Amino acid sequence: MNAQAPTGTQAPTGTPAPTGFGRGLSSQARNLHWLLTNLVDEVPGIRSVAVVSSDGLLLLASDPGLAADPGPAEGTDRPDESGPKGSSADLATVVSGLASLTNGAAKLMDGGVVKQTMVAMDEGSLFVMSISDGSLLGVHATPDCDMSVIAYHMALFVGRAGHVLTPELRTELRQSMENAQ
Repeated sequence: MNAQAPTGTQAPTGTPAPTGFGRGLSSQARNLHWLLTNLVDEVPGIRSVAVVSSDGLLLLASDPGLAADPGPAEGTDRPDESGPKGSSADLATVVSGLASLTNGAAKLMDGGVVKQTMVAMDEGSLFVMSISDGSLLGVHATPDCDMSVIAYHMALFVGRAGHVLTPELRTELRQSMENAQ
């Protein structure tokens, strides 16, 4: 996908909904998914992305088909997928837990509101950014990613998506993720 980034939250006219997503969803939900898909497709180094509600529930993911990946039978290895253990649910759990930990640390240190968290690992990077409604944007990236480019594009996503994440849209997105399972 090599589409121009939109100035608002609306996908370009004529843009089809992503495969397997969007049937019966509002235009705001489809547009938000388009923004997420565009983020993954256009920014080098991104492995997976998750939007998580303030209560830790997965709202939107770059791989919604893996939202409830139960994993392999005991004693088998999980395939090396794009996200943490290949599951958006795993990424959502990590993002939610990390945000809780950093928010607690900020309170203890009188640091104010946490805006962004970044974890650099040997085999990848994890970025967590707050969205205005208390939701979180989490990105799992490759170890050689350009961190400033990813942070910039995450900020663009948050700016475009933050004002549309109404309680009604969050409910719709949660239901669509449950239905994808």
